[in-house]
Amino acid sequence: MRDRFLRIRRQRNRTLKTRDTIVLGASAGGVDALTAIAAALPERLPAAVLIVLHIGPHPSILPEMLQKAGRLPAHHARDGERIVQGNIYVAPPDLHLVIENDIVRTIRGPKQNFSRPAIDPLFRSAAVARGPRVIGAVLTGHLDDGTAGLAAVQACGGITMVQDPDEAHAPDMPRSAMRGTAPTYVLPIDKLASTIAALAGSATNETPSAPSPALLSENELMLRPDSIAHMAAVGVPTGISCPECGGALWRLEAPPPTRYRCHTGHAFGSETLGAAGDHVIERSLWQAVRALHEKKALSTERAEYYMSIGEQKAAQRFAAQARDADEAARALEQLLYKKDQSS
Repeated sequence: MRDRFLRIRRQRNRTLKTRDTIVLGASAGGVDALTAIAAALPERLPAAVLIVLHIGPHPSILPEMLQKAGRLPAHHARDGERIVQGNIYVAPPDLHLVIENDIVRTIRGPKQNFSRPAIDPLFRSAAVARGPRVIGAVLTGHLDDGTAGLAAVQACGGITMVQDPDEAHAPDMPRSAMRGTAPTYVLPIDKLASTIAALAGSATNETPSAPSPALLSENELMLRPDSIAHMAAVGVPTGISCPECGGALWRLEAPPPTRYRCHTGHAFGSETLGAAGDHVIERSLWQAVRALHEKKALSTERAEYYMSIGEQKAAQRFAAQARDADEAARALEQLLYKKDQSS
């Protein structure tokens, strides 16, 4: 009887899917949030943890910090290594971290939401590869990276979590994720950490469903960037230029939330693209201020020169140009300083 019971249990374990994949995304203030989660995870965690923190190309000792804070080994992910439960995999500097089948990939692809590593690619790839086995959590950070990825986790049957924005160091990313999805949990970081620990390894009640063609296509674009023709098939042209490369942006609406992508692979959420537009406008206005200051200086020099040789009309003309340039520069400066005070 005991042997029969053990055979049945082994068979059940082979067929039963468990929540064995935890993906975490954070930006500003994320080190404290991530170390709090690492400290709450048990030594024999029946899940792998994959983490993206917005660090750009800068050296990082995050794996060492996480390992010191908790009980699990942590390291920067290596391209092609197998995913093993009880380990923490951290996106290396300047590389996207994604899941492909049962291995991790580190890819120096185009930035997404002005970040590399970015959160959306990890979450989206986890959703495609592991469906309801995924627990995804968006933590503190600015703008909206992670929203589209968390929506993908939700669409594929995974559990979605958001750090309570009222306690987050930077509440933008949690609030965006709450607008873009219906998270399973919205919790302060200590309760979020204990909930992740409790859910890790639990049986999934979801029947795995195939990811939508649009989600599969977008995930494939991260792994293998495609052509303009492919983008035209999955998105709607916007007439907006990519702030990274200047190429055309397409709007992708399925699955929600709305995001924007160019054919070279740069991708943006609505909040990030809006912030980029503000930056471009401000930069252009300051360039105009600089040009007007230079015009004033040059016109003043020419006015003084023509005055010195007795050509009054020419001197008056250039003096008027200098005054006009000065007035225009002052008007733009007032606009820019007013914008800074109101933001």
